[in-house]
Amino acid sequence: MKSHSQNKVYYFDYNATHPPIAEILKLNLEDYLSEYYNPSGSTRYSLRNQGKIEKVRKQIAELTTKSESDFVFSSTGTEANYLLVEALRKNFPQFSAAYVSPFEHSSMYDALDDKGIQKIVLQTDKSGLIDLADLEHKLKKEALPVICLYAGNETGVIQPIEQISSLAKEFKTIVLSDLMQAVGKIPVPFSQLDGFSFSGHKIGGGLGTSVTYISNLGKSVHLFGGGNQENGHRAGTENVTSILSLGQALHYQLDKLEEKNKRLLRYRSRIETSLENLDCEIIAKNSPRLPNTSFVKLPISNVDFFLLGLEESGILISTGSSCKSRAREASASLLRMGFTEEEALRCVRISTGYYTTEEEVEFLLEKMEFLLKSFSE
Repeated sequence: MKSHSQNKVYYFDYNATHPPIAEILKLNLEDYLSEYYNPSGSTRYSLRNQGKIEKVRKQIAELTTKSESDFVFSSTGTEANYLLVEALRKNFPQFSAAYVSPFEHSSMYDALDDKGIQKIVLQTDKSGLIDLADLEHKLKKEALPVICLYAGNETGVIQPIEQISSLAKEFKTIVLSDLMQAVGKIPVPFSQLDGFSFSGHKIGGGLGTSVTYISNLGKSVHLFGGGNQENGHRAGTENVTSILSLGQALHYQLDKLEEKNKRLLRYRSRIETSLENLDCEIIAKNSPRLPNTSFVKLPISNVDFFLLGLEESGILISTGSSCKSRAREASASLLRMGFTEEEALRCVRISTGYYTTEEEVEFLLEKMEFLLKSFSE
């Protein structure tokens, strides 16, 4: 199956967003054009749309073996993380601090700051894994909630969530996890988690819907009021089209997961072997990682011109940094892992996905080799 992109783009930035699965979005757009009724209305047409939302909520509950009533649909991953932290603050008011991995999305850190929950950051090293001994030591001192994403969006490192959960249970506390990079890419041990979030656009469902789950959600945890949608947890008319697309994209990815990951692991091995032969370093190479992700330290300093050269060939990858007003900053994750700022600024991320082909991988490697040799001269 080919991507629905209108132009020939060699896309290697799946961790940023997954290309929309065209047949899913087209089907649900057609549904919206004929069934555009507000799901919060009282007519049978509105109730029918509300029923579609509840069907997706039930499907996700069944896939994750969680309670339907504990799921909330919102608009973005950032909002989903804010809802997760708001639920923590409201349902567990006895906690004024939490143990947090050093690899969270900035929205998680900002949400904790905004809700007045102190961040106690866990230790790590160049493996990109949290230090379990450090976590156990901290839990012995004080049993606080643990917040740890399952898979890193930059390194692709998969955290030992089962062991984290086991420690949390031993000390009678909870584990919350940002699953934005994990859902639809690898099997997720949902049973080990007391709360989590994920997003539709990361799995091909298009923009507009994310999911928050927290066990025994109970009382309203809304970020803003004005309506009773989502069982009082998220005011605002639901995006029926996007919710349907998220649910269908999730099934689509999970149905093809094993075959897809075998292919992506083959691509990853080809990419990394080729780039190591060009004096590149694969970050956290020996740690458990997503099959689709390679975080690469280049042997050159002209990374901006390197990326421009790739883009001129129609190739899109990303840097290991955040962009603010076009000024790159060193990846906070890499700095916490012990890399220098200069090293962090030489890192790029290559992330593949469902539509990636072998021919595209070979084209990427051909262009990267040409540019690396050009900038090394």
